[in-house]
Amino acid sequence: MPQVQTPLTRLTVANGETLTWGVRTYVMGIINLTPDSFSGDGLGGDVASAVEQALRFQEDGADILDIGAESTRPGFEQVSAEEELKRLMPALEAIASRVKLPVSVDTYKAAVAIQAVDAGAVIINDIWGLKAELELAQVAADTGAGLVLMHNQKGTEYANLLPDLVSSLTASVGIALQAGVPKESIIVDPGFGFGKNPDQNLEVLNRLKLLQEIGCPILTGTSRKSTLGLLLGLPADQRVEGTAATVALSIAGGADIVRVHDVREMVRVCRVTDAVVRGWRPDGWNSSKGTAS
Repeated sequence: MPQVQTPLTRLTVANGETLTWGVRTYVMGIINLTPDSFSGDGLGGDVASAVEQALRFQEDGADILDIGAESTRPGFEQVSAEEELKRLMPALEAIASRVKLPVSVDTYKAAVAIQAVDAGAVIINDIWGLKAELELAQVAADTGAGLVLMHNQKGTEYANLLPDLVSSLTASVGIALQAGVPKESIIVDPGFGFGKNPDQNLEVLNRLKLLQEIGCPILTGTSRKSTLGLLLGLPADQRVEGTAATVALSIAGGADIVRVHDVREMVRVCRVTDAVVRGWRPDGWNSSKGTAS
């Protein structure tokens, strides 16, 4: 089996568990507690359905669950921290008590993150890369939670897309480090679909390797995004094949985590792509079998 070339780093999450980077791609399953999700999978306040989905994702092979209670679709209506917590906490508490997977909370609000981590979340996923609420960095530092920093901006104007993106994420990482977040606890996300037009989204995916110079694991979130809808002429719930293509390309570009709606299908895509790109093999692999077809 080929040796893994990517240097291994470790993310220590709040409950003491660790994820090891470079061996295989981790699959983050999306659980939307919003009533207005772009992908049509928002569960609102249905705690039982959220737990059912979390258990299904665990069975399907997810490595991490990402739970969000505020829509970030284009033109979304911002909600207060109080409303976000009202939607989030019952489902988060129920899921954390039933599912044996690390839980990420998708929020940019420090007040929400504090309570979410206290309830069992071990990663904070900030779509504004600490540029909405600086206090979120201190929450991650104080709790030991992992921190996903996504690139985002208002508008789609860039002097030079990828260098600008890398510079912005590097600044976000700097904010986190200054607050006391260890670098090994930070993940970066190029923000596919956020502050970018469709051509820019495709360019980011094509040149994803440039993000490796930041020195942090990379997460991509291309699942069911509108760029895929434009390419395929299909609604959000029929973009699984397009998502699969972007997941495979993300891994080839250096992604360590893929954030997806269709967990079972994307786990399969990841394993095959990892076998080619990272030299991953399943337990009990026997290369003398299966050579006839």
